[in-house]
Amino acid sequence: MKTERTVQFQSLLSPLALLIGAILAPVTFANDNALEVIEVQGHAHNTHLALGSSESILSEAGVDFSAAGGVSNLPILNGMMGERIKVLVDGADVTAACANHMNPPLSYISSNQISSYSVVAGISPVSAGGDNIAGVINVNSISPLYSENSELGFHSGYVSARYRSVDNGRSVGVGARMASDTLSVNYQGAFTDADSYEDGNGDVVLDTLYRSQNHSLTAAMRDDKQQLVVKLTHQKIPYQGFANQYMDMVDNTSYGVVAQYKRDLENSDFEGQLNWHSVKHEMGFFTPEKMGMMPMETDAEDISYTLKWRLNLSNTSTLLLGQEYFDYRLDDWWPAVEGSMMMGPNDYVNINNGKRQRIAAFAEYENQLNTQWWLSAGVRVESVHTDVDDVQGYNNGMSGMDVSMPIGPNNTTAATEFNALDKDRDDTLVDVSLLLSYQMTDNDELQFGLARKNRAPSLYERYSWGVNSMSTRMIGWYGDGNGYIGNPDLEAETAHTFSATYTKSAKDERWNVSTHVWYTEVSDYIDADVVRSLLGSEPAAQRNVLQFTNVDATLYGLKIDALYNFYESRALGKWQLKAGVINTRGTRDDTNQPLYQIKPLQTKLGLHQKLGKFDNSLTWQWVDTKTRVDDNRLENQTDSYQLVNLSSKVTVDALTLSIEATNLFDQYYQLPLGGVSVAQFKQDNANGFEQLAGQGRSINIAMSYAF
Repeated sequence: MKTERTVQFQSLLSPLALLIGAILAPVTFANDNALEVIEVQGHAHNTHLALGSSESILSEAGVDFSAAGGVSNLPILNGMMGERIKVLVDGADVTAACANHMNPPLSYISSNQISSYSVVAGISPVSAGGDNIAGVINVNSISPLYSENSELGFHSGYVSARYRSVDNGRSVGVGARMASDTLSVNYQGAFTDADSYEDGNGDVVLDTLYRSQNHSLTAAMRDDKQQLVVKLTHQKIPYQGFANQYMDMVDNTSYGVVAQYKRDLENSDFEGQLNWHSVKHEMGFFTPEKMGMMPMETDAEDISYTLKWRLNLSNTSTLLLGQEYFDYRLDDWWPAVEGSMMMGPNDYVNINNGKRQRIAAFAEYENQLNTQWWLSAGVRVESVHTDVDDVQGYNNGMSGMDVSMPIGPNNTTAATEFNALDKDRDDTLVDVSLLLSYQMTDNDELQFGLARKNRAPSLYERYSWGVNSMSTRMIGWYGDGNGYIGNPDLEAETAHTFSATYTKSAKDERWNVSTHVWYTEVSDYIDADVVRSLLGSEPAAQRNVLQFTNVDATLYGLKIDALYNFYESRALGKWQLKAGVINTRGTRDDTNQPLYQIKPLQTKLGLHQKLGKFDNSLTWQWVDTKTRVDDNRLENQTDSYQLVNLSSKVTVDALTLSIEATNLFDQYYQLPLGGVSVAQFKQDNANGFEQLAGQGRSINIAMSYAF
């Protein structure tokens, strides 16, 4: 087991960290042209104030997050979490390689590295990605910039820093670009360190500390018709606390390569991409805030390619043809603990030589039918193959000891039964999407869509075989303190979704209102049924062991956004009001029980002022009481709360400074999507599994200098 001191000094700087410099990267701004798409693109400006997790950026685009580690929170779209959302980083499909999903795709990129992003909730075009039912999030850091000179020379750079008082968080971001008229070389790096944060009562929320660094080196070359880009990435997380899990991350080391090729042809264009990503991941304990002694290790590798060929059929129509292949390999084992009767003498093999291979082909047609109607229709067919080799428990010769349940299921029998199975599984996924946009008038637009989307089970959902209390507690990314057992007979999820959006704007563009509704029926939704209870010393300490199972489910929601530019003058600047409300519901069809981690009604109101070089804002957020909870997972109810945030930013030439106060009135609240505090329970179980508390007041100061 690694000590805290050892972890803090382990590999703080990698060789790539010696490349320090600067980059002038794009500023982000919203573009809502496509149905349920929030797309951010860039132009040359200094915008690297955002550092650390991409959560702050994506939250503004309507993405909720399930609490996890400081840089590893899991996104939620339309009430669906985790791998139901396809998350692409620079177009690469990276799989969470951990039984607790501690290293999801968004954890591999820092927000200062993001030059553009898009969020497609619900109905996404088939070309955006398959193997998902909730939508697609695509974050991009590849944005080659060239100079007008034929010689390679320094182009631009930046250095950024940020401090947060609530967790003593320190973040630094740097970048540098060399460029000519045909070559571009760009480095970006980020380092973040934070202690455990405090809640609104001033109490430390245990085991929320972390340290992370990300590095990328991108080289691009072009001529008049083609461009080749190669990006190298490296991440090092020496430790990251997970308050709502039984284990913590004590190492995550990854390397990746992305190669993109684009070529313009006479009446079409071609795009190809090759991706490789490798990670070594270790779970354990590193802080007195959550003690323990148990190692868990994971090695994983993603290899994939994507080929796209866009044909211009006419001045108004195109046909996009694509073919993709994804190969994911996973080994997950828990080394024996010397001298432990329960965790030894053998290594516990959870996933042995796990394989998840996908091959897909798609066709997508777009046509601007006339001045009012736009159409996009696509079909995607995908084959998914999964398999694993034989496994073993800590002791192959006798029943494994179980501290919480001395008499009950044992892993020796479970491993024998699992190894006797034919574990080879194949799923065929057929996605269909139809998107229509009708420009009723210059100021009225109606958009609607229909889609059938599919997702095949993950390796952990299908093949997590352990049945005793300890091993099941190690499986699950829900932060609920329960234990989970896999199910080799799971079917793929199939979602049928309808959505509609109506947007009305003023003729003088002083205001606009957008209303969006969506409805999804999911066949074979992967939920979980209770197998048995894990009784604690008190009723409040009770947890359950659950097994993944297929059920039918229904999800639906309403979202309203409004903007009003109500005042403008030379003396007081431009004033704007933004408001939004969103409500989501999800239930199991067989029991009418609410689905897990559905956020209650929430509203947001913001007052924004732009005066010369200053941007100021005052926002108010209200979240309703959460009473619709998943009883199978013993989900906690939460009280309503409201948060007020205040921020100001000024840009003077190449220097941007900002100061903000989040949770200005230091309100105590519990996160509706936060899960339970396992760390607090392990220190004091008198109150059972309490909901994870949110952050108290924080004064955040940031600066970014471009040169």
